[in-house]
Amino acid sequence: MTLYFDASEGINLPDFSCEELFNAVAERVLSMEGCPFECEISLSLVSPERIKELNRNFRGIDKVTDVLSFPFQEFETPGVFKDIDESSFNPENKELMLGDIVICQEKAVSQAEEYGHSLKREFAFLIAHSMLHLLGFDHEEKEDERLMTEKQEEALSSLGIER
Repeated sequence: MTLYFDASEGINLPDFSCEELFNAVAERVLSMEGCPFECEISLSLVSPERIKELNRNFRGIDKVTDVLSFPFQEFETPGVFKDIDESSFNPENKELMLGDIVICQEKAVSQAEEYGHSLKREFAFLIAHSMLHLLGFDHEEKEDERLMTEKQEEALSSLGIER
């Protein structure tokens, strides 16, 4: 698996390595979903101004958000890899290009405080949530939201990351 990590806009995280957490959570979600391929994923930590700009440009919502997902694949059925074609793979490393995750670091910090859990747990949650989006899951319908919540909690619990 190739993970690209960019924290050039981020603040220092004293308690854990976000890059190591990204690797662990991404691997766990891919394993849980039975991904048969090596994958390529990027994670960028950005400022509130940058995520607001991305949110406005790509979703038409002019406000700061915690995380954005930019999937490179369209899944007919979430988490089902049977329809992945040759063009979905990076020709250089032969890995499935899943997409990009963008986290607003300041928003994650404030949400961890608001929800009363660790910053590590908040980042892990946002990564798991976004990984599921990269695999075609969404939370538009009540049942889909329930499924995503279960999958996120299963991934975090299996890594020993509790509330």
